Amino acid sequence: MKTLVVYAHPEPRSLNGALKDLAVSTLEAAGHEVRVSDLYAMNWKAVVDAADFGGYATEPLRVIPSSGGAYDAGALTADVRAEQEKLLWADTVILQFPLWWYTMPAILKGWVDRVFSFHFAYGVGVHDDTRYGERFGEGTLLGRRAMLSVTVGGPQSHYSDRGINGPIEDLLFPIHHGILYYPGLQVLPPFVVHGADRMIGGDFEIVAKAWTDRLLTLESTEPIAFRRQNHGDYEIPSLRLKAGLEVPGSQGFHLHVRG
Repeated sequence: MKTLVVYAHPEPRSLNGALKDLAVSTLEAAGHEVRVSDLYAMNWKAVVDAADFGGYATEPLRVIPSSGGAYDAGALTADVRAEQEKLLWADTVILQFPLWWYTMPAILKGWVDRVFSFHFAYGVGVHDDTRYGERFGEGTLLGRRAMLSVTVGGPQSHYSDRGINGPIEDLLFPIHHGILYYPGLQVLPPFVVHGADRMIGGDFEIVAKAWTDRLLTLESTEPIAFRRQNHGDYEIPSLRLKAGLEVPGSQGFHLHVRG
């Protein structure tokens, strides 16, 4: 198995840094190839601008056609092309990050914004009366798996069905479904460390054992059963879930997961 770890934390000695290092050592010891994109160490440029697209930047700048034109011409910047090549190389992608303000750190979002370019991660496939492009279960990254490894400051009860922050599954849905599943990645259930700011004594050893166990079962873990866009569950072109397909009692994000 070939795994790409995309790591976003400014402190190498952090819990996130330790989890990243453990992922690398565990997977390599099991015979897997591992590459790491350490975004802070790489001084990753986190903003999309005209410089990303060279001579293919429109005037005024329109990001989507500029991105697609530069991608088609092989003219995206070298840092973006390198990350796209890593994604195509990998069998599994792990995003390692702390949950900040209910989402990923800005540098990691900037990695997504720049690397998931038009005609690479979106805007692919046929758009007609029966299909709305290859996305949500299809697309460029089909056949690969992805998983989030996330540290959260608060206790698990804060991120439960009645917790004040909302269920962690709902908070992560935009990343799981809208970023990873969108271009075809099969998304595994996340590894979440709660109470990351309050760990004491032997807490890390417990977390490390759980993380090691998850890493060694990446290939056998069932992905989240998101519905595929082009396989009959949605009306075209409205892309509304067809009546009667929902799991009884489900609503919101949960409508888009098969029972």
